[in-house]
Amino acid sequence: MTTDQILLFALFGTIFGLLLWGKFRYDMVAFAGLMLAVVLGLVPSEKAFSGFGHPATLIVALVLIVSAGLVRSGAVYLITRTMIDSTRNVASHIAIMGAVGGVLSAFMNNVAALALLMPVDMQTAHKAGRAPGKTLMALSFATILGGMVTLIGTPPNIIIATIREQTLGTPFGMFDFAPVGAAAAIAGLLFVALVGWRLVPDRGATGARAADLQQYVAELTVPDDSPLIGKRLNELRPEAEASDVAMLGLIRDGERRYGRQGNTPLRAQDALVLEATPEALDEFRSALKLDFSDTRREELLEVEGDGLRLIEVVVPENSPPVGRTMQSLGLAWRQRTVLMGISRQGRRLSRQVRKTEIRPGDILLLLAPRETADDVVTYLGCLPLASRRLAVTQDRKTWIAIGLFGSAVAAASFGLVYLPVALGLVVIGYVLARILPLAEIYDHIEWPVVVLLGSMIPLGAALEDAGGTQLIAHGLVGLTEGWAPWMILGVLMVVTMTLSDVLNNTATTIVAAPVGIEMARTLDVSPDPFLMAVAVAASAAFLTPIGHKNNTLILGPGGYRFGDYWRMGLPLEILIVAVTLPVLMIVWPFTP
Repeated sequence: MTTDQILLFALFGTIFGLLLWGKFRYDMVAFAGLMLAVVLGLVPSEKAFSGFGHPATLIVALVLIVSAGLVRSGAVYLITRTMIDSTRNVASHIAIMGAVGGVLSAFMNNVAALALLMPVDMQTAHKAGRAPGKTLMALSFATILGGMVTLIGTPPNIIIATIREQTLGTPFGMFDFAPVGAAAAIAGLLFVALVGWRLVPDRGATGARAADLQQYVAELTVPDDSPLIGKRLNELRPEAEASDVAMLGLIRDGERRYGRQGNTPLRAQDALVLEATPEALDEFRSALKLDFSDTRREELLEVEGDGLRLIEVVVPENSPPVGRTMQSLGLAWRQRTVLMGISRQGRRLSRQVRKTEIRPGDILLLLAPRETADDVVTYLGCLPLASRRLAVTQDRKTWIAIGLFGSAVAAASFGLVYLPVALGLVVIGYVLARILPLAEIYDHIEWPVVVLLGSMIPLGAALEDAGGTQLIAHGLVGLTEGWAPWMILGVLMVVTMTLSDVLNNTATTIVAAPVGIEMARTLDVSPDPFLMAVAVAASAAFLTPIGHKNNTLILGPGGYRFGDYWRMGLPLEILIVAVTLPVLMIVWPFTP
C-alpha cells in the first residue's frame, strides 16, 4: 500500500466513525475531512470543491425544489386524495407506497420517482400525526429496489449493459434484468413493509404533529362556476374528513345560517364555515376549487405571481385590531390582505369571521402578498408566530406542474436530456409559471445535505485515483482463488455493496464490473451472472445516506442521523444477497 492509500483509508475510517458516533453534525464532519485531505495533499486544491458542482449534488438540490413545486401546485394533494389513506397502518401504507414507487422506478429514474412520492408520503404522515421518518426511509429503499428491474431503472444497469456490449459484443436488453431485479425488489419491499421500518429509531416529527397545529375557524366561498352548486352540504363531508376539516356551518347572503344545514343545496357565493389547521384549509380549498371569502380576493389573486404567504399573528393588548372587526379595519383594500381564519383559545366563533370582533390573545391567519407580509404585521401591531413555511396551493396550475415534471422525466429516461438539466428546466418552468416564487427557491434546499455530498464526492474520487478501489479488487481476486463459483459470486456482491455505500453507484459499477468479468474468465464460466450480481449489488446501497442519491434526499426531511440507515439497510442487504444468489444461478447459469 502507498502512503496516500494508507492515509485515505485512515481518513475514511475516522470520518465514518465520527458520523456513526453522531456527536458532531454530519456536514461539518464531512467538510472537516475534506479540508484535512486537501492539507495532506490527498485531494488537489483545484478539485477540493468539485463535489459541489457534481451531478449528484445538483440532482439532490434540484429535486427538493421540484418537490416543493409539486406540493405548491396541488399535484401532491391530487395523488394523496386518489391513492393514499392516512388511516391505514404503517405497514400497509409502506407496502402500497413502496409498490407504487417500485413500479415507477422501473420505468423512470428512481430519483425522480422519489421526488414525486416523497412529498406525498410526508403529507400522509402529517395527516396521520406521525413522524415522516417512520416511512421515508422505507420509501427511499423501495424506489431504489424498483430501479433494479429494467435497463433504464438505474444507471448501474445501463453501465453493465454497455460494458457487456464492449466485452462480449451484445448488450443486455430492456427486461433482461427483470427476473433477478424483481426477485430482489419483491423480497426487499416485503421486508421494509413488514419488519424494516420498525428497526429505524423514532426521532419524533421534524415538524409539528397534526394534533399540535393551531386550529382556525375560517370561511371559503363557492365560486360562480363551481360544480358544487346544487350539491348538498353533506356531500362535501367525505372530502372534508379526508382533509381533516370540520364543517361548522353555512353563510348565505351575508347571514350565518344556524342549525342543521347538511341537506341545504349550495349556491354560488355561499360561504362554508370551517375549522382546521392552515395546511388542511389549503388542501380543502384546493381540492374543491373554493375561493377566499373576501370581496377583494380577485385583486389579490392577480398578484399571485409575486407570491402569496400565509402568516400567523397573535393579537396583543391595545393593538389596533382589538375591539374591531377586520372588515372595519379595511385590511383588504389597505394592505391587500385577507383574513383567512381566527383561533380563539379552542372556542368556536358564532359570527362571520370578518365580522367578528378581535380580542387580545386571538391568533389570526392572514393571506398577504409575500413582499408586504412583514408590513402587514407592523400595520396591525401584532406579534408574528414562528414561521412554519405556510404556503398557498396554486391549484389552477396542478396539471402544468405535473406536465413539466413528467416531460422532464420522460426526456431524461430516454436519454434526450441529461437528468440535472431536465430538473433545472423544471425549476425554471415552475418559476416562470409562477408556481414557485423566486424569492423562496433556495429555502427548500437542505443545505447540510448538500455540504455532506459536496465534501464526500472528492474524497471518494481521491480514493479511486490513488488506486484504493483497485487494491480492493485485486485483493478480492486473490482471496477467492480456488473457491466455488457461487461463493465467489456472493463475495463479489458483498464487496460491491460495501463500495457502493461509500462511493456513488456509478463509480462502483465501473470498478466492479471488470473485476467480475475477470473472475468469470479465471473460472472459465459465463460472465453474465457476475455482471448481473454487480448490477444488483451496486444499486443496493442501503447502509449510508451517501451511497445513493435517494438516501441523501430523505436525510433532512426524515430527521435521520448518519448511523440510522444501517439498522434497516444491513439486514436488507443480507436478504438481497440471500435471495439473489439462487435466482442468479437459475436464470443466468455459470455454463457459457
